[in-house]
Amino acid sequence: MYFHDPEAREHKQLLPGVRIRTFWGDKVLLSLVDLAPDAEVPPHTHPHEQAGMVLEGEATMMVGDETRAVRAGDIYIVPGGAVHAVKNGASRARFLDIFSPVREEYKY
Repeated sequence: MYFHDPEAREHKQLLPGVRIRTFWGDKVLLSLVDLAPDAEVPPHTHPHEQAGMVLEGEATMMVGDETRAVRAGDIYIVPGGAVHAVKNGASRARFLDIFSPVREEYKY
């Protein structure tokens, strides 16, 4: 399948207030991440390289020893193995995360 309708894809709940919709090929996985107000992804790490963009809203993001406010249009790169986290603000936010290699646990 070459084309996908993100709105037709069911969500998977990762954490309270954090839902994803994923799409993947052989070497890359895209994840649309919807964050409810005040949702939080605690500090964590994984071996996958992660790149992304804030599509809607604003949040505070930490990668390694750097923390900053991110908003729609901002792009980030998280090296594999780097500790990172996100804390959403008072409004909903949507991120696009791209992982390589594919995160098998995100395929559903």
